[in-house]
Amino acid sequence: MRQESPINFLAVPDSWKKQWSEEMDQQIPRQADCEYIVVGSGAGGGTVAARLAQAGRSVILLEAGGDPRVLRGSDPVEPHRNRLPLDYDVPAFHAFASENDAIRWDFFVRHYASDDQQKRDRKYVEKFNGNDVDGVLYPRAGTLGGCTAHNAQILIYPHDEDWQDIAKVTRDPSWEPEKMRAYFERLENCHHRPLLRWLAKAGLNPSRHGWKGWLHTEAAIPKAAMMDDRKLFDTLAKCAHDYLETEGDRFFKRLRWMLKSRGDPNDWRLVTKNATGARYTPLTTRNHTRMGTRERVLETARVYRNFRVKLNALATRVLFDENKRAIGVEYLHGENLYRASAKPSEHPGELRRLYASKEVILAGGAFNSPQLLMLSGIGPRDILEAVKIKILVDLPGVGMNLQDRYEVGVVTRMDCPAWGVYKNVKFTTEDPQYRQWSICRSGVYATNGAVLSVFRRSPVAEGNVPDLFCMALLTNFQGYRPNYTQSFPKDLNCLTWVVLKAHTRNCAGRVTLRSNDPRETPKIDFHYFEQGGDKDLDAMVDGIQFVRKIMADQKGAKEECPRAEQDTPEKLKEFVRNNAWGHHASCTCAIE
Repeated sequence: MRQESPINFLAVPDSWKKQWSEEMDQQIPRQADCEYIVVGSGAGGGTVAARLAQAGRSVILLEAGGDPRVLRGSDPVEPHRNRLPLDYDVPAFHAFASENDAIRWDFFVRHYASDDQQKRDRKYVEKFNGNDVDGVLYPRAGTLGGCTAHNAQILIYPHDEDWQDIAKVTRDPSWEPEKMRAYFERLENCHHRPLLRWLAKAGLNPSRHGWKGWLHTEAAIPKAAMMDDRKLFDTLAKCAHDYLETEGDRFFKRLRWMLKSRGDPNDWRLVTKNATGARYTPLTTRNHTRMGTRERVLETARVYRNFRVKLNALATRVLFDENKRAIGVEYLHGENLYRASAKPSEHPGELRRLYASKEVILAGGAFNSPQLLMLSGIGPRDILEAVKIKILVDLPGVGMNLQDRYEVGVVTRMDCPAWGVYKNVKFTTEDPQYRQWSICRSGVYATNGAVLSVFRRSPVAEGNVPDLFCMALLTNFQGYRPNYTQSFPKDLNCLTWVVLKAHTRNCAGRVTLRSNDPRETPKIDFHYFEQGGDKDLDAMVDGIQFVRKIMADQKGAKEECPRAEQDTPEKLKEFVRNNAWGHHASCTCAIE
């Protein structure tokens, strides 16, 4: 018997409703396997699947990778040794997780259509592992938890104006700030505001943090370690002093915000004011160990029998009935089947199908969700015809509108052999910092390496929200390239200010297909700075000049990137064009 209430996966005009192939008709099952199929176990998919299961729905979650705490894999620091679950668990090892060969997916993306401009980026790679890649590394994670398995664990809540803009664009009042904050309170289990946690028990919650949610948050700064490291303490104190001097007549407003929030960027009293200023970075850790959707999924699956998780399941196509309604998913079962994997399998995988009686939910991210739609016959006609895919729906927006933030690193080498907190550091289980984390869950390994953050509003920002996020890291970080973490145990005396431009104006990026082979990665072209580029470049230059000011007069320190001679706005714009990167891709399946 066919499903009684399949979801109308895409609202399409009657003129498009032609008879689908006989092959599809024959695939309609007599009985569904579940109510909901969710493709992708990352921050979106893993969370929605768990919520549906808790609501009593029958759910199957498909994940193309395996469990990062069960797999075995190495990274560039110890290429011949298993580094899991170490790379996953230890907060300070998040960069090594992004290069662990058991969980990483390597996408090589184009920033520019111009080959000449593309190759000015030192991160550009023509060949990798014997393959023509022609792009810049864009790390993703193919594992349970998706990119929450390798991210920097930072949790920053949006400003109210961000939510209000979405509500206006969608004409949907459920996006309004007050309502979205209620969801955040249900999500979070805050452990970095202990006094307010006690007040919340008495019914007082001025910060509007969540105290009983599934996602634990903790403070990132190792206060005791910083106090022991005089050099680090003095450097941060000097940065903070110089930052306050740059604020001029805004000093007292920043001071009020700081006193009210204690440096917490997610305090409701700050986000309602679209506040700027210096903050610490809360982490999504539990007992100072990485926590993400992997934990959410597995803990839910242990309790709810209506929730099944299928690993090593690479979705290849959405299945539709004759009315163009999604009724299931076709997938390949097997390890490392996707060619973005560090060690892609030569085995073709076992073809399987699953059917849902209600909805098919695609949560594969900005690259893989549009790829799966196009493989299923939904997308721009010219792209589908070029790779010989039968068109179900000619939908030009699929894969378009690709967006990202722009980032650059301002790297300073200090006049010491290593930060005190990094004494004898090897980023392995053999150093004292690991033992401190392992036994006490404290010290520098209980952090993600970020020691200070500043929210700033550039002169070209639109609206009232800050558009620059400047974060100080205890490392030399200039973007992603193969084996980029090899230098981390060597550059122990560097401070990098990562300047991140939010609210970018460029929507010209696109994801398209290389072929109709679902194991092949898509073509990803960001088309940097093609839209609103002048203003975005102005904002980035403002950020670089800002962090240069607060690093000025650091005794014995030397800026290594950009070079000192890059001292004019024009030269800094050229630096940004040649070196910018991103890792927050979004918007290829836009809400309409």
